[in-house]
Amino acid sequence: MDHSRAPVLEAIDAYRRAGGLAFTPPGHKQGRGADPRVLELLGRDAFASDLLTLNGLDDRRMSRGTLSQAQELMADAVDAEHTFFSTCGSSLSVKSAMLAVAGPGERLLVSRNAHKSVVAGLVISGVHPVWVRPRYDEEHHLAHPPGPEEVEAALADAPDVKGMLLITPTDYGTCADIRGVARACHAVDKPLIVDEAWGAHYPFHDDLPTWAMDGEADLCVTSTHKMGGGLEQASVFHLQGERVSPDVLKAREDLLGTTSTSALLYASLDGWRRQMVEHGEELLGDALALAARVRAKIEDIPGLHALAGEFHPLAFEHDPLKIVIDVAGLGITGYQAADHLAERHLHTGLSDHRRIAVQITHADDEETVSALVRGLRGLTRHDFERRPAVDLPSAAELTLEMRMLPRDAFFADAEHVPLDKAEGRVSAEMVSPYPPGVPAIAPGEVFTDAIIDYLHTGIRAGMFVYDAADPELGTVRVVA
Repeated sequence: MDHSRAPVLEAIDAYRRAGGLAFTPPGHKQGRGADPRVLELLGRDAFASDLLTLNGLDDRRMSRGTLSQAQELMADAVDAEHTFFSTCGSSLSVKSAMLAVAGPGERLLVSRNAHKSVVAGLVISGVHPVWVRPRYDEEHHLAHPPGPEEVEAALADAPDVKGMLLITPTDYGTCADIRGVARACHAVDKPLIVDEAWGAHYPFHDDLPTWAMDGEADLCVTSTHKMGGGLEQASVFHLQGERVSPDVLKAREDLLGTTSTSALLYASLDGWRRQMVEHGEELLGDALALAARVRAKIEDIPGLHALAGEFHPLAFEHDPLKIVIDVAGLGITGYQAADHLAERHLHTGLSDHRRIAVQITHADDEETVSALVRGLRGLTRHDFERRPAVDLPSAAELTLEMRMLPRDAFFADAEHVPLDKAEGRVSAEMVSPYPPGVPAIAPGEVFTDAIIDYLHTGIRAGMFVYDAADPELGTVRVVA
């Protein structure tokens, strides 16, 4: 296939050159009606390229096949059999993927290190999760994806499940043995879905972790905006084999997705695929070399440590472009480090009780990483207030009883009780330290003293809870 082509970008260019007049949405009509102050900030080109997919990017019947050509090129680029673009983010895409495999009342193996979007999918669908516990590093308090052994045991205990949803990589960049898990699922003819939101770049360089399609997964979801060049909310499904029907997947995505898809997001997917096919190996190779230099510089900063060997053997692989920095040697929390850097216009990703995570991509260069290193050195010179320690639960204490299905608990009659009075009560909401957004407790799970202590002390230490009705956790929502 001709990967110098970018069908969506070409269609936008042709539309703009033709100078047509649209009597359809969007109402700003290529920016003519946009507030000049908005145009000044965002640029006229953004509005001029904001077109309808029907009667804009393509004709009413989609007969020119603009989108289908772009999707075929993407599938070819990553060795998938089918590819579908989505403009609602992987939070919606993973819900569509789950519904393509399991329906209301049916059971699905799900990694318990799942993002809140997965739990939201369980609430919406009524799918019954059979939780597969992650591999937990008690020493470093890190959860890594489950491996083939854990999946085989779960399949033996729940032979009626419709398949499995595996989350890999984690926000720490640790990865599962996808091939091993896929073969465990396929041995009993169950499909494997991989939520590979952080791994869209993996197909384009051999020194990156295993790509889900190469790892024999049936279906994967990627967020091209996280580590790639797509705009926010640009997401892609990749599919291979016969265990998941492409027609069913498309129908489920149509059920949840928007009918007002964004040509801008499609264009960013199309252009990023072309860039990666033509230059990805070089660009990602440069990023890998840059990340290695950053790690070395971090190791020279007193009180800081870039994790590497600590991920093994529990994690199968680790993405070297995700740099996880332990700040405990400075006597501070990751929350404090992240806030301090943000005040200096250096924005990090994940933060926890002792770590922050930063990502290096093909967009970085010596100038950007030098600013990062300067900011990290500044942590050693700042006088931080001492925060109380976070009371961290053990792996056993993280394993909570699921007394109700997530959907039933979420929609049940509920009441608000003080967090310290919630022991033994069934949660009616998600409580997710954010980022990364993995629920500490999900709807249907039972509050324990260990989880209550963790949340209480986490909030005092600077933990941010995004989704609870009371973000300060003075009260929590429980089933009445």
